[in-house]
Amino acid sequence: MKILLLEHPRARMPERCNDIANTPLSSCLLSGCVAALLLKEGHEVEIVEGYLEGLSYEDIKNRVRAFAPDIIGAHMVYHWGEDRALAQFLSEIKEECRPRFIAAYGYYPTFAFMDIPVIFPSVDGVLLGEPELTFKSLARAISSGRHIKNKDIPGLAMAGDGGCPDGSFLKPETAEDLDTLPFPLRTSAMRRLPEVNLLGSRGCYGHCTFCHLSSFGGRWRGRSPENIVEEIDCIIAENEVFTRDFYFTDPNFFGPGAGGQDRALRLASLMGQRNIRFGIEARVNDIKEASISALAGAGLRQILVGLESGRDESLKRMGKMTTVREGEEAIKVLRRHGIEPNIGFIMFEPGSTLEDLRANFEFLKRNRLLENLPVTANVLNHHQILLKGTKAYAANASGERKGETQPYEAVTHFSMPEVGDLAFLMRRAANFLFARMDGIWSGRVFAPPGAEEKYREINGFFVGLFESSLARLMSGERLGTEKAEELAAQAENEILRLLPEAYEGIFLKMKGEGHK
Repeated sequence: MKILLLEHPRARMPERCNDIANTPLSSCLLSGCVAALLLKEGHEVEIVEGYLEGLSYEDIKNRVRAFAPDIIGAHMVYHWGEDRALAQFLSEIKEECRPRFIAAYGYYPTFAFMDIPVIFPSVDGVLLGEPELTFKSLARAISSGRHIKNKDIPGLAMAGDGGCPDGSFLKPETAEDLDTLPFPLRTSAMRRLPEVNLLGSRGCYGHCTFCHLSSFGGRWRGRSPENIVEEIDCIIAENEVFTRDFYFTDPNFFGPGAGGQDRALRLASLMGQRNIRFGIEARVNDIKEASISALAGAGLRQILVGLESGRDESLKRMGKMTTVREGEEAIKVLRRHGIEPNIGFIMFEPGSTLEDLRANFEFLKRNRLLENLPVTANVLNHHQILLKGTKAYAANASGERKGETQPYEAVTHFSMPEVGDLAFLMRRAANFLFARMDGIWSGRVFAPPGAEEKYREINGFFVGLFESSLARLMSGERLGTEKAEELAAQAENEILRLLPEAYEGIFLKMKGEGHK
């Protein structure tokens, strides 16, 4: 069987450039994991990196025509709206190349699978949750000539006449022993990335209201340290360019309790023998002195930690199962070992009060988390994203759905209009900055001389904008839509003043020299 897996082209949206929650970073290895298992099954597999390789849909059509696949799997990510370009492409390919089955997989189709037949009528079925075992069963069934119906294969939600209009399907199978899975196939495009992504565990033991990780993959499961290090050794041995930089895309690196800490210590002891650098993502309650000390000694250089709020009441509403005190202690532990944390933070949640915002702001200030411009702009604007598959989406889905943009994500509405006004203002200002700095911060262009001083000025401006606007609201003043729009325009003009045309000129010049 010939199977083609598509990482589809994705349009850049400046107003959404800092929203990473729609698909966790771990999803970047989904196609590679599927491909590796299908190759082990004896199938011929090709991954088309439409996004990383900058391919057009016409380019991809040529690849599909040349390969003539029996099955096409489309990994659907970042669907903030109806992706008509992808839908049209799949329809044209189905008509011209006649694949026996087109499957969709990933976070978006898993939780919006009832809407997929409407938006993507050429899709024959959706692979729900972790897709490897379902894809393996699907390929076996098609290669044997079976006519597939709904509830034939665990984890497959059929579309069309044989589909499940009532939403019924067999529960997906998940790999319990991750060591039994082959290492993911990495394309040449992935090998050109500055870091090699690793997936050392799956699932999560948390149940945060804003997150759909536990719904997608179920309980936390970790690979053995020996299995992880074996993959690292293979990557170092096989890469044409000798690499020492890795990033664990696990949403929850440690895993629960004492067992999770012991596993991290064992992994640190093995990785410490290999002179590598790596990053991880973790919950604050898993940041412990002993394991962080060992991991830092083994090459840990960066960490994303989910603080989320500076107020215990907010953390309880989010279902974090952590406290402000634990968050502050985690920051101290990391800094003692020379690691400045990258933080996840939700400044604006649907139930936020002005007092919550003030507590968040004071938390960030006293923990010195408003001193780096990219971090400052992120934490002072970030609002809770409501995605299907989360408790927060379900809680906000009742009654009138004002402003729903598409089936996967709903617009966040705030119980206090004043909170909504400030959220709008800060998001407008931050998105303008992110778009302005995209070339430099993405590493595609070099920053001009004196950039650090400019960053300090803009950082102070952002902090002052938030603090002064919050003070006005807490004094009883209402911004309202018109005033918030006016302040947002003023903020954009100030950013333009601090980042003059020279920045844009360098960006355009570098683009002209072939930088992407």
